[in-house]
Amino acid sequence: MSIIEKAAGKLGKDEKSRVIKVSEGESKMPVTDVGVVLGESITAHGELGAQKAVSALSHVEINLAKLRQMGGITPNEEKTQIVEEFRIIKRPLITNAFKLGIGQANSGNLIMVTSALAGEGKSFTSINLAISIAMEMDHTVLLVDADVARPSLPKYLGVSNDAGLMDVLLDNTLDLADVIHRTNIEKLTLLTAGRKSQHSTELLASQGMSALLKEVAQRYKDRIIIFDSPPLLLTSESRVLASQMGQIVLVVEAETTTQKTVLEALRQIEACDNVNLIFNKARTYPGGDYYGYYYS
Repeated sequence: MSIIEKAAGKLGKDEKSRVIKVSEGESKMPVTDVGVVLGESITAHGELGAQKAVSALSHVEINLAKLRQMGGITPNEEKTQIVEEFRIIKRPLITNAFKLGIGQANSGNLIMVTSALAGEGKSFTSINLAISIAMEMDHTVLLVDADVARPSLPKYLGVSNDAGLMDVLLDNTLDLADVIHRTNIEKLTLLTAGRKSQHSTELLASQGMSALLKEVAQRYKDRIIIFDSPPLLLTSESRVLASQMGQIVLVVEAETTTQKTVLEALRQIEACDNVNLIFNKARTYPGGDYYGYYYS
């Protein structure tokens, strides 16, 4: 039975897709779609080389006050509902990341966060998932903005969109270590989308991208790479990216996104065996109000 058949009529009980409700606490995080997550240097050799590459990375300051104001998780956060919800969400993803085995064709530590349409909360999920995993004792995270046509992670995080993913794919003299940034959140590094290109779909489907993904997936045994991708039904880039992922998180907006839309999105990613559905913007209780962030 395919993932679509399993999803039909019982999205909350799918055997192949895990569905998690997110009520979002008091979040006000804008929900326009954004990027993804990748790893560190792809040129360092051996442990000493890797350490040198990390130390050479540029540093950016994430605006934690702004992130907190928008409802995002920040380090040393008190035990809030949104913190606890992302603790639940991340656990099976972390387990699958390393159960599948680093070095496989589709490594489990490559996780794509997407949605069927714009405005469903994909960016909110990507950012908070990355920060929540970065708070783990045994794992580090590379967050990659893969929404190369409409990058918005820099806006939400309060950083600039300098050279990034597209620049590495366009310029073979540019090293990944040149565009990855250390942040003021320990264990979290950031790769922005970089320059725009009319050939973004072809670049993401190129051998150069495949080699880059293989390298970042295998270099660090504790590293999880999160890609915040474009919506599945609005762009071709997301479908190309999905074909190279080990896990996919599909964000579904409660009481807005139709079942037909969700099933069509699932058809786009049915080749992936590890699909998790997150039910976003859910009511806190029957008849209750939605938790924050009503942006589009």
